[in-house]
Amino acid sequence: MNSPHPPRRAATARERARAELTLEIKEEARRQLAATGADGLSLRAVAKELGMVSSALYRYYPSRDDLLTALIIDAYNALGAAAEHALAGPGPARERWIAACHAIRDWARSNPQEYALVYGSPVPGYRAPQATIGPASRVPLAFARVVGDALAAGELAAPRDALPVTGTLAGQAAALSAVLAESAGSAELPGPPADVPPDALVRAVIAWTQLYGMISFELFGQLVGSFEPADALFAYMVAQLAAFVGLR
Repeated sequence: MNSPHPPRRAATARERARAELTLEIKEEARRQLAATGADGLSLRAVAKELGMVSSALYRYYPSRDDLLTALIIDAYNALGAAAEHALAGPGPARERWIAACHAIRDWARSNPQEYALVYGSPVPGYRAPQATIGPASRVPLAFARVVGDALAAGELAAPRDALPVTGTLAGQAAALSAVLAESAGSAELPGPPADVPPDALVRAVIAWTQLYGMISFELFGQLVGSFEPADALFAYMVAQLAAFVGLR
């Protein structure tokens, strides 16, 4: 029986060489991020370290911003993959949500410069293009989906003292739900169910921001001398956030 899919074309030597050099360029750029920060990234310096003339490197990345964009997309995709892998495991939604939070922290601690690139201070003069939106949406989409899974399984209930979501906030939640659905469609990923209540979505967003706030405090040295190491504090916070979201 003939295969329904045509055989994949083998990459040419030229294509393989280009892919390898692209990888080397990005690896050297990441080393520069660690040494000088994103605002100190220089195409000329990258080219010099790789033994290239600047004009040759410009054929791969025409500007510093193009290289930054490639690094940002890689970081978002790597972080998204870590969260998605944790959420794909078995068990109740609450356990999967907690596992994803720990996976995000583990990735951030292993890749502090990439984390700082996407969640640290904005790079002066850089404006992220449309191409970064899909990769940046992977983690919030994953969290929105697990909330939807919990709702469908009867594992989601608003805390007794939860404030109602009304007015402007309710409208913003509805708009966010539409954006997430659109991002999911462009990424060929299932979006959150349309019937996730606005208050559940708002609590999930609050928990998401608190998660990154805690990770940033840890990575940027704000917990030195108090909650260091931060393992116990992080585990406690994640459990509290799960309860705040309403995951049972």
